[in-house]
Amino acid sequence: MKELISVKDKVILVTGAFGLIGKEISTAFLDGEAKVVLADINANAAETIAQEFGAKYSADSFLVQVLDITSEESAAACMEAIVAKFGRLDVLVNNAAIDAKFDKQGTSAVNASRFENYPMELLRKSVEVNLTGTVLMTQHACRQMLKQGSGNIINVASTYSMVAPNQQLYDFGDGAEIKYKPIDYIASKSFIPNYTRYLATFYAKDNIRCNAIVPHGIFNDHEEKFLKNFARMSPLGRMCNREELNGPFVFLASDASSYMTGSVLSVDGGWTAW
Repeated sequence: MKELISVKDKVILVTGAFGLIGKEISTAFLDGEAKVVLADINANAAETIAQEFGAKYSADSFLVQVLDITSEESAAACMEAIVAKFGRLDVLVNNAAIDAKFDKQGTSAVNASRFENYPMELLRKSVEVNLTGTVLMTQHACRQMLKQGSGNIINVASTYSMVAPNQQLYDFGDGAEIKYKPIDYIASKSFIPNYTRYLATFYAKDNIRCNAIVPHGIFNDHEEKFLKNFARMSPLGRMCNREELNGPFVFLASDASSYMTGSVLSVDGGWTAW
């Protein structure tokens, strides 16, 4: 069993790797002796990430790439760099996405418009990244996986691809303007579960698996009033600690999940259970 739940020497591409989830699971994969490609659109952070990971891991175990998943050229260049360094791609983690954050740092950037007034340009931008970009990046990965005869895709969904947001989570009863969870994320993430099933069945005979993980509510310096609302609405009564995602991601990336494809694995503290 210890050998089954292992990612040793697997080449794993994580998109959106400089963010909260991406950085955490990239670290977990590297701790498991995988070869990890940390790819993200944030060019300004690339050098810092390279230095941070270089201080802990050997240079031959990871690769930092600036990647725009909406660009054919960028996606192709990323795949070429992966194959040039590691010779293959075993696992793609489709993690990159635009999402309105409600932690202390992100709340001020949330567009407060109600649905009927939500700007179409913001919706189009999220669809371009969260939907179109995810499909495009998967296409490039699948071409390589077909060449080598195997592959594994892990999509990152959301509870809001399973159920509607409870907008009361963002109402703190203090008279302040409510910042609604906007439609762009829900619209662009809702396709992930069925997209996962589409890929799973389409590539089953090609030895390419595809599953999805549904995370929700990862703690990242949220205000106390938000934490109280979240605890009241969550069966486990708290937000997720980022390291609690590592086990599910490592499991799906490993051979321990070899008979799983088309599955949508909830890691949400029971949020979607009621």
